[in-house]
Amino acid sequence: MKKSVFSRIALVCVCSFSFAVPAMSAAPVPWVTIGPEGGDARAFAPDPGNPSHVYLGTLTGWMYESQDGGAHWAQLSKIDNRSDLVLDNLLVDPKHPETLLVGAWVLGSPDGGLYHSADSGHTWSIVKDMKGQSIRSLTRSDSDPNTIVAGTLQGVFRSTDDGDHWSRISPQGNAEIHEVESIAIDPKNPSVIYAGTWHLPWKTTDGGKTWSNMKEGLIDDSDVFSIILDPSNPSTVYLSACSGIYKSVNAGGQFTKIQGIPSTARRTRVLMQDPVNHNTVYAGTTEGLYKTTDAGHEWVRMTSPDVIINDIYVDPRDDKHVLLATDRGGVVLSANGGVSFTDANRGFLQRQVSALAIDPANPRKMYVGVLNDKTYGGVFASDDGGTSWTQRSAGLAGRDVYSIAVTPDGNLLVGTNHGLLAWQGSGPWQTAGKVVTMTDKKVVTSKRDKKTGKIEHTTTVTQVAKPAPDIETTVPSVSISGKSWYAASTDGLFRSADKGATWVGGPLLGQTGFRHVSAHDNLVLASTQDRLFVSTDDGATWVPSLTPKELSRVHAVLVGPDAVLWIAGPEGVWVSHDNGSSYQRITTLPINDISSVTWDSGLQRVIVTSWKGDLLFGSKDDGASWNYWNAGWTLRSLNSVNGKLYGVSLYHGIVMQPDAAASEATGQPQAGGR
Repeated sequence: MKKSVFSRIALVCVCSFSFAVPAMSAAPVPWVTIGPEGGDARAFAPDPGNPSHVYLGTLTGWMYESQDGGAHWAQLSKIDNRSDLVLDNLLVDPKHPETLLVGAWVLGSPDGGLYHSADSGHTWSIVKDMKGQSIRSLTRSDSDPNTIVAGTLQGVFRSTDDGDHWSRISPQGNAEIHEVESIAIDPKNPSVIYAGTWHLPWKTTDGGKTWSNMKEGLIDDSDVFSIILDPSNPSTVYLSACSGIYKSVNAGGQFTKIQGIPSTARRTRVLMQDPVNHNTVYAGTTEGLYKTTDAGHEWVRMTSPDVIINDIYVDPRDDKHVLLATDRGGVVLSANGGVSFTDANRGFLQRQVSALAIDPANPRKMYVGVLNDKTYGGVFASDDGGTSWTQRSAGLAGRDVYSIAVTPDGNLLVGTNHGLLAWQGSGPWQTAGKVVTMTDKKVVTSKRDKKTGKIEHTTTVTQVAKPAPDIETTVPSVSISGKSWYAASTDGLFRSADKGATWVGGPLLGQTGFRHVSAHDNLVLASTQDRLFVSTDDGATWVPSLTPKELSRVHAVLVGPDAVLWIAGPEGVWVSHDNGSSYQRITTLPINDISSVTWDSGLQRVIVTSWKGDLLFGSKDDGASWNYWNAGWTLRSLNSVNGKLYGVSLYHGIVMQPDAAASEATGQPQAGGR
């Protein structure tokens, strides 16, 4: 059965260098994740001998495990050191529970693979026979544990030696048996296999030698997400498809559509039978959890409809103990058979944090913006340095947050995928002030010349504010400097001189599509994807800035102190000391594909991160020399508080540099540094 859908090391370095990165020579100090917890959870796999030991797969190649039935989680390992593997299929060997198999696929690609671990998931190797297979379903035979069957984009594959070797058992080139999203094996006969495809289900009774279509009673062209067989009566088959949930009592010869689940909840990603009471079946849908206690005659929704469920685990020792793996909300736990659920995300961090802001007046106050989590995301706040987090998203209406800044009075300003919003310390988020455009107003005055008697006309032109529509497009970047606040938007560039009450702007020198803005004192640098603009008078006037011809795309901009401009992109970093009239490439930096350039005001240094690795670099002399660290995480951006660094990771929220790794902050070189 399967459903559909669609460690680490760090070391402070105190030496400078030009190009080569020396080898590590001292014990690393890991950076730690501090939240916010939650995100996308994909699939469970319990240890058959210890149901409290549960493994959990993710969208990003990471495996987690829980030793207490899902109450707490710990990062276990990253499969194949890849961040694009969707881990939807996990199996634990019932004879040797330290042996695991993980089937993976890649979103938007036919790539994937089957991975094997012999040490409880700490290390992994790829199974050669299944290399490159996009594995969408994986199950083991109850009657013959050495038999394992996988469904892939290419067809159905089987192993009869506990996963060591595999062969295709669906016909090569078959026009129908491919994109196999779900697999079930008869619990009493391993030769009887059910395969659900993106079209209809199929069945073999002879181990794949022949296949027959099962479509009686099914709506044609139904994606089959999940198939389960009643272990006490294998002729009873439950099947979920985009057209609903079906049941057969004659081993798939005829299906009847089960009533009781609204037609809008078409995507039933997973069916799970209670291992204790087989009349109880759970249906995890894209609109909540449903449950029947009478073998499908009547169904009751057990959660709110905004819960998207990817997998279900029912504890065989206590069937009231139920775990749900959900989109955006992570893991939720019920101790009463689904009557109520609570979050169970302690240690589970899979959120895509896009931005971090730290209150300069109180560095223990942190705010992060989150992508892709709809009503489960938005903005999270911590008042204790990241130990605990609270969602503060009322009024955001599920927006993605791309940028965030703390205002001088301690409030918040965020740029989202649908406008610029402000939070005033309490209550819901609101549109950040009124938008105006400045238009020319001509005033003609007339005056008669006393000597000549002629009437002279004088025209004066002044700029007046005219109401304009709110900023409702994407705002990738916000910057606050002194009295001026800036917002880079796909509609143009906007500035507020009255603490966000009004915003003036729009297309700048005819350009829209702004992605970055940075300001310091009266100097402002803004950019589109490939063009730069500079203002030296706090946004009153602007001039185009020279864009280095080698730079293909602007990833980051920074205005540092002493009027130093920094720009970065796939090809590296450039610096300007003449307000953007010319730029010099930094040749001492041995990385490219830069993700961020940040000014650390506490230690008076610029810090650079890259999309292509875990190293980050700091310079106190405008890039002439660099110190570096191995953060252990690929970082989107950085913030610094009292010399300690906080990074925005790709998929694991905020990571923090431990005190032991921040020796440079106190000026104490770390022995053995590299």
